[in-house]
Amino acid sequence: MDLIPSFSVDHTKIVPGIFTSRVDTLGDQIVTTYDIRVTKPNTEPCVDVAAMHTLEHLIATYIRNDDEWKDELIYWGPMGCLTGFYIILKGNRKPKEIYDLILSSFKSVEDAEEVPGASAVNCGNYLMHNLEFAKWYARRFADYLSKNADNDEIFEYPKSERLVTDDGRSFFDS
Repeated sequence: MDLIPSFSVDHTKIVPGIFTSRVDTLGDQIVTTYDIRVTKPNTEPCVDVAAMHTLEHLIATYIRNDDEWKDELIYWGPMGCLTGFYIILKGNRKPKEIYDLILSSFKSVEDAEEVPGASAVNCGNYLMHNLEFAKWYARRFADYLSKNADNDEIFEYPKSERLVTDDGRSFFDS
């Protein structure tokens, strides 16, 4: 069985950044999934669960209300490993082309005074939020993106090298 694209990325080499995870065609529409990696996998601690949940609410709300991007957004949500988010957008832009969107999204968290949708009626786990910690992660990531805007490493996935057997089959270790 082939590995899915996000598992073919060398997670020992990936750095925080904005990466194209996959491009799909759905009918006549092209959609792109981007990996918004907030922490360095297997090196830095993952994002706190309550802060991740808060960031999900805040940034999804921000993008869905942004006049330029609201009609392009299909999905914004956390990765299971809690090291970042996936955003799915209509079209196929290079990661650098969504840099301003991602930067402004994370910067917008600083101005939040409450978490949208954080009630029992609107959220399946409304008590699991941490606005102050979410602000800390957002500020940290926005500062990192700003300092590394000219660094191609934050826009290009490192690829795993896979052993190929004598008969041409790829070996996957997990």
